[in-house]
Amino acid sequence: MNAFLQDFQTNWLVYASMPVIAALIGYVTKLVAIKMMFEPLEFVGKKPFFGWQGIVPRRAARMASIACDTMTDRLISAGEVMGRLDPERIVKEIEQPLLDGVEEIAAEIAMEFQPGLWESTPEVWRRRIIRHVQAEAPRIVTSLLETIKHDVDAVFDLKDMVVSNLVKDKALLNRIFRESGHKEFRFIARSGIVFGFAIGLVQMFAWAALKNPWVMPIFGGITGWFSDWLALKMIFRPKKPTKYLGIFEWQGLFLKRRQEVAADYGALIAKEIITPRNVIEAVLHGPLSDRLFALVAQEVQTAMDRQSGVARPLVVMAVGSGRYQQVKKSIAEKVIERLPETMAYIEDYAGDAMDIRNTLVTKMQEMTEEEFEGLIRPAFEQDEWILIATGAVLGFAVGELQVILVETLAH
Repeated sequence: MNAFLQDFQTNWLVYASMPVIAALIGYVTKLVAIKMMFEPLEFVGKKPFFGWQGIVPRRAARMASIACDTMTDRLISAGEVMGRLDPERIVKEIEQPLLDGVEEIAAEIAMEFQPGLWESTPEVWRRRIIRHVQAEAPRIVTSLLETIKHDVDAVFDLKDMVVSNLVKDKALLNRIFRESGHKEFRFIARSGIVFGFAIGLVQMFAWAALKNPWVMPIFGGITGWFSDWLALKMIFRPKKPTKYLGIFEWQGLFLKRRQEVAADYGALIAKEIITPRNVIEAVLHGPLSDRLFALVAQEVQTAMDRQSGVARPLVVMAVGSGRYQQVKKSIAEKVIERLPETMAYIEDYAGDAMDIRNTLVTKMQEMTEEEFEGLIRPAFEQDEWILIATGAVLGFAVGELQVILVETLAH
């Protein structure tokens, strides 16, 4: 015992450095592990084995699918997104560009199928024709929107929209996990200091007893491995507040702050993913857009037939049946071409009406612990062993450097 104390007094600086360096190992390995989860966005190195890509971006499709399943299965549906839009209010929002578009389309069609006739038609007659068509346009839009609302899944694939946006933008996918779990990641890094220091104290006595150079790298590896493993566990376990040793209470950090996470997550999704612009883009250009265009063409052509009324047989006789069908098809195509520009006018209204953020926050607060855990757990769970193993390897390597430092200080 006296020899131990003598050694401590002689080499106190060496022993004092051990828990400090172990704390540093714990902290640095956590920072590296967190960074490896998200960076780099694309593979750096030589495939397949020599290099690295962040775990989340590398598994972008799977991560996006999991995030999407959580959103669309438990939080919000396509019907909810579109069901809150009032067709009459939308018509009011796009009224002016709609009427302007009708006038331009009428002139374009007349020029295309009867060159010179439109210009030679008296202005009073041209205005009368345009007013007739403009009067019909709002009815077409209202009817179309009502049809979509009653069968929204036929024209809008919410899951495809979410997954496509997240896979296309890996940085955004990273942000979802990073911002939802920013306090958890900070906890992981800081916990490395505490756990590392505690293990360093044990290491200090092990070194005093054994004086074996393997003590440092082995304890460094244990520090990196155990502190990574324990920190990850403490984020999600236990799911409910639990007392330990009858003294202190702990609940998985992510689950404990679910109110805050819900607010952050809902705001991010509403701002970056389920936005009016993305919804409009998905409806107009998504995998089901052909069905929408078919509905538009059907509504336009029905309106044309209704407008011609009893004169329709005379119109068909004058221009020919094939020509008449061509005119209807051309009008429908021009209407469809203008849809993206026209629908852009409803973005502000749609954002307020859909109220995605508050819907997500409310629904998230109603989720069970298991469902809530699924929001961010995949980012940790997927290839979690790699992160823990990396912490162990880095800890072992720093332990080797620690041996050199200790031996240098001792001499």
